[in-house]
Amino acid sequence: MFSSGNKESRFFYGYIMVAAVFFIMMISWGIFLSFGVFFEPVLDEFGWTRAATSAAYSISIVLSGFLSIFCGKLTDTFGPRLVMTACGFFLGLGYWLMSNVNSVWQLYLFFGVIVAIGMSATFVPANSIVARWFFKKRGMMTGIVLSGNGVGTIIVPPLARWMISSFGWRTAYTFIAVAAFMLIILAAQILKREPADVGELAYGLTEEKKDPLHVKVSDYSLGDAIHTWQLWVLCIMSFCIWLCVGMIMVHIVIHATGQGISSSGAITVLVIIGASSIASKVIMGGIADRIGNKLAFIISFIIMACSFLWLMTAQGNWMFIIFGIIFGFAYGALSPLMSPMIAEFFGIGSHGVILGFTFLLGEIGEAVGPVMAGRIFDLTNSYGVAFVLGAVISTIGFLLCIWLKPIDAKRLSATYP
Repeated sequence: MFSSGNKESRFFYGYIMVAAVFFIMMISWGIFLSFGVFFEPVLDEFGWTRAATSAAYSISIVLSGFLSIFCGKLTDTFGPRLVMTACGFFLGLGYWLMSNVNSVWQLYLFFGVIVAIGMSATFVPANSIVARWFFKKRGMMTGIVLSGNGVGTIIVPPLARWMISSFGWRTAYTFIAVAAFMLIILAAQILKREPADVGELAYGLTEEKKDPLHVKVSDYSLGDAIHTWQLWVLCIMSFCIWLCVGMIMVHIVIHATGQGISSSGAITVLVIIGASSIASKVIMGGIADRIGNKLAFIISFIIMACSFLWLMTAQGNWMFIIFGIIFGFAYGALSPLMSPMIAEFFGIGSHGVILGFTFLLGEIGEAVGPVMAGRIFDLTNSYGVAFVLGAVISTIGFLLCIWLKPIDAKRLSATYP
């Protein structure tokens, strides 16, 4: 007998799925986004330029974006358990190798390639799980899952800073490697591909009621979706979002210290970004369920543009704290909206691979952001121009979202039979 996960059900396994994936996102992304904490001690030891060191993060982002399409397909076919188990293995291996890095090419191989393989198996499978397990509350549950990133940002960077100051950055990476390997692999073992595997239906459905989104667009493969201009608009929006995120997450700590903020104060800004993003992911995810994903996107892009305008003049601790709150809310609000939008436009039959394709463009943006900001600083000794570009790119995302309209399915079928 199928359970729909409604109020009459005593237990819905989908909530266990959400908790497990939240934990995996917290560990994997908390560690990954601690790259900025390791940035300065690595620069001090080797004397590399900021652009060259940032490139490792960018290589990792781009490669994980490409591989996320493959991981999305694997998730659609085999489910998330296998994919996220591989995630734990490669992250553990990559961070252990990082503890032994001695040259730029090793940095690019260990962090840029091996860590990227592990990270490619996080974001897309996590979002795809929510799309399959929840018909109602997709936005809210996606926000909860992705808030794991924010919780990880609160917990891991300060812990990494303490380990670096106490034991050195190499030993810190060793500890991180063991934690990633053990915790992620263990959490992955309770994941299921879809509700039918445990005799349930997606939350909000009954046996008599089919998912109207699924029925309407279930035949949208990646090939079908590529022929729609809506997919490409979503891809460019994803590029804009993650370019801004990558720029800030890699450079905000070292920028803040350059403005006279103490090392602990600069780390606090990163923590505040994470804390603010936690609240916004859940809040905006729930609001999007009511007002629609498009309007939620528009509001969030406006907030992000304003955060860059504020950062351009930020000087003291309080101004950086306000920036962390504003940017964190915008970044957190934008993160959970793409997956429900993909489900809304293209259904859930090939949700993982379509989301992976969209995520690829986002990852390219996240790769461009840190290198662009690092290069601008190397040339001008200031991040000012980079922050202006952040505001402009956020505005472009806002304008694209206004232009976005539902797919004309009849026209698509007539053009591409």
